[in-house]
Amino acid sequence: MRTKLSSSKTSLFKTHTSHSPEEILASGGATAFGRKTGKSNETLISALKNAEPAEPFTAEEWGKIMTQLDATK
Repeated sequence: MRTKLSSSKTSLFKTHTSHSPEEILASGGATAFGRKTGKSNETLISALKNAEPAEPFTAEEWGKIMTQLDATK
């Protein structure tokens, strides 16, 4: 039994397609859903490995965070 995957654009993410949990489960689960929509863990892992390293905080922000942490111990 093949389930047709429908999609809708939400008002918040107009450029992203959203699917309901029911659609994902009906397609056979998350892994099967990913395969049917052309996505896989391998492509995600590859994209993450090839991405530029990202530092979440600047040196100044780290200093403030550590100062705040020390003050609240």
